[in-house]
Amino acid sequence: MRIAVVGGGRMGQLIQANLEAAEDLHYAGTAGHLGGGTLADIEGQVDGIIDFSNPANLDMIVEYTKDRPIPMVIATTGHTPEQVEIIRELAARMPVVFTATCSPGVSILEEALRHIAPALRETWDIEVIEKHHNQKLDSPSGTAKLLVRAVDGEETLDRVYGREGNRKRGREIGIHAVRGGNIVGDHTVLFAGDDEVLEFTHRASSRQIFAGGSLIAMRFALQAAPGLYSMKDVLFK
Repeated sequence: MRIAVVGGGRMGQLIQANLEAAEDLHYAGTAGHLGGGTLADIEGQVDGIIDFSNPANLDMIVEYTKDRPIPMVIATTGHTPEQVEIIRELAARMPVVFTATCSPGVSILEEALRHIAPALRETWDIEVIEKHHNQKLDSPSGTAKLLVRAVDGEETLDRVYGREGNRKRGREIGIHAVRGGNIVGDHTVLFAGDDEVLEFTHRASSRQIFAGGSLIAMRFALQAAPGLYSMKDVLFK
């Protein structure tokens, strides 16, 4: 199976290297602003698409797949609500794994939080802290938003992004973004109760976990029926 990569930055290059090392998947080419062309410029058949780039590339993906129902993995963050709706429309015609992170560990943490949070949400204070490198554009991260939804999917608590000034804490989740150096990605969900604290932390040591996870998701998409999937579907199928 020949897989096209959208995004020619560090992640795109790492995904390319993983595809070139795989036995069952093959690198077809790169498209996107840093890739020097569009999907239509890639020669030969394209059996799957991994998008790890920028929301600006979504229009190109839509145009290329208009007459080609190609399985895809979209791991780009920062889409507008309108773009998310476009992705949902794509998934009506082809299998789409749409995820804020391809990290298997984060997906396992997300599932654990869904089970744990109901027992703590009413009486414990909750904070989400994420840290990334100084080149990351969107904040809070897509993974932080994913974890917040896992903790409080029904939005019974207010979202407070950072804090300043004088105010008492309400029924809320505090969400904090740190940007500095070359931090790959740290995410902590903190539950603070009376005289005790629980912390759940995922720390990415390298970008390889995201590249490897994107191939796991791609293998799932290649076998799946049309529909919108998450890494939870990939890992807990």
